[in-house]
Amino acid sequence: MQDNQVVMLSDLDYLHACIAEARAAEHDGEVPIGALIVHNGEIIARGQNRVLRDHDPTAHAEIVALRHAARALANYRLPEGCTLYVTLEPCAMCAGAILHARVARLVYAAPDPKAGACGSVLSVLNHPQLNHQVEVTSGLLAEECGQLLTAFFRARR
Repeated sequence: MQDNQVVMLSDLDYLHACIAEARAAEHDGEVPIGALIVHNGEIIARGQNRVLRDHDPTAHAEIVALRHAARALANYRLPEGCTLYVTLEPCAMCAGAILHARVARLVYAAPDPKAGACGSVLSVLNHPQLNHQVEVTSGLLAEECGQLLTAFFRARR
């Protein structure tokens, strides 16, 4: 490959990077959830659950990644074409933040049957009265990400 060629990663590649973030969170005693934000094929922010470490109920992986992206871009509204990847379906808080940040696309692995706000329990995204719509892709690597969470909680019991 020539030096000037750009390697485009796939949704699966980015979700594997999210899994690495989730494993790092687990290593630090957090629920293993990882996220990242991609713009024009480049990872511009990473996040992992930091609720326990930061003593912050809002420090979900998605929020951490959104904060990093906003700071990096010096704007709370992300540019067109940003995709948020996450290992677990976002909750209502995170879905609201996704809307406010104007994320264009969300890709999540495992559904959250207890608190998912992107179709499982609630449908916060893409309500017809909202002025922003998010393209949602789900289910990629769902089994692997679900097993990561199941093993984590089983070990805690």
